[in-house]
Amino acid sequence: MSPPRTQRVVVVGGGMAAVRLAEQLAGADVELTVLADEQHAPYNRILLSAVLEGTHAADALILRSPEWFEERGIDLRLGTRVLEIDRSAREVVLVDGERVAFDRLVLACGSIPTLPPIRGLVRRDGTLHPKVHPFRSLEDCRRLDAALLSLVEDGRSPVTRPRAVVVGGGLLGLQVARALSARRMLTEVVEGADHLLASQVDPAAGAILARDLRRLGTDVYTGARAVRLTDDGLQLDNGALLPTDLVVLTAGGRPSTALARRAGLMVGRGVVVDGTLTSVTDDRVHAIGDCAEHRRRTTGFVAPAWEQAEVLARVIRGEQASYDGRRSVARLRATGLDVAILGDPRCPAGRADGEVVEVSNPISGSHRRLVVHGGRIVGAALVGDLSRVGLITQLYDRGTLLGPDEPGQLLLPEAAVAPVPLPDEAEVCACAGVTAGEVRSCRSLTECADRTRATTGCGGCADVVRRLVGERAPEPALS
Repeated sequence: MSPPRTQRVVVVGGGMAAVRLAEQLAGADVELTVLADEQHAPYNRILLSAVLEGTHAADALILRSPEWFEERGIDLRLGTRVLEIDRSAREVVLVDGERVAFDRLVLACGSIPTLPPIRGLVRRDGTLHPKVHPFRSLEDCRRLDAALLSLVEDGRSPVTRPRAVVVGGGLLGLQVARALSARRMLTEVVEGADHLLASQVDPAAGAILARDLRRLGTDVYTGARAVRLTDDGLQLDNGALLPTDLVVLTAGGRPSTALARRAGLMVGRGVVVDGTLTSVTDDRVHAIGDCAEHRRRTTGFVAPAWEQAEVLARVIRGEQASYDGRRSVARLRATGLDVAILGDPRCPAGRADGEVVEVSNPISGSHRRLVVHGGRIVGAALVGDLSRVGLITQLYDRGTLLGPDEPGQLLLPEAAVAPVPLPDEAEVCACAGVTAGEVRSCRSLTECADRTRATTGCGGCADVVRRLVGERAPEPALS
């Protein structure tokens, strides 16, 4: 008998989920092709706002270089766009007419921006108004950076600062607003919901975030929608007119599903998959990351996307594995703002599926909320005080049964004593699920990032990882 043919696995997308899958399949008996439509090597989108702020160089965001893929026999094709999926022939059709055959197809297409219904964003020739900047990609970041430099160099006096309005008060909107403010832009945030981070936190936490932003120099308008862009500024539906030099769009994204729809795959909000991340329509097609819908839920966070990639890699290798979709962890990466979200913390008190324990201190700018069901943490929101985030994340991930007093104790401030050394089993990187022991086994921050992927997600664990590997944090750059 002839040996079985090596599986041909084609991945559509070159984002963070696709790279994680490639890392997990490197060395496996597969012929792996990654089709990325951007010209850049795969990079960390979460830290784009850090590039805009100036705390990270663009090169520092690269997850894996083209040479890394080549050394492992992975065919990475940058600047390659897929036109169609031919499921009957098991081929993807590229825009130049080339066909790429597959035994398994993985859709890791991510999400795409959608324009909010604001009159004046698009000119008659179909192009965006020159003041308008979407913020989703490295090219978007570079265009916005060039616009900021142009405003600074246009001869304004030092006392006249350029103005920017960020449309969208979600995680990305707050990150961009902080970056613009750090670049000395007079920045305002417009959010249509009644509070910031409305998809993740309750009004009390949103109010504290708004107060923190105002303290840091950013005005906030909630419960208001932008309706028209004119030469005079951005008009809101409450009658306010915000003069502005730039409008940055961070609201309005949706899973990229056009390819899947045209191929006849079942699509809800995302590509509908089962516990093995396999399309419910075609067992040779899979989806991971932002474009995947599992149990009627899509996620825009890196932690579940990486978990999906790891599960799918095991499935492709022929191992038993399944994704339950429970783990959802997100961190806000913005200077001066500390937010961590676990699961869905918006469960109101009194509902049968969860009990809420919360401590709020608007004066100190902190709000901590746990949702407990059956004695286990099923959701949490921590704003302004992340001193217990490692322990709470560990309890959440493990489904640890808590005593009746423990939820309240977890929300109390830590005593002002010397920090207790982290045990090896304590999780320090929520995005990649890396423990303190795994970090300690590395000799440098670079080795840790390469081996474990810690610090390459939201970046929130960087200080702890540096301490564990014995490296000092870099000195702040002089302005």
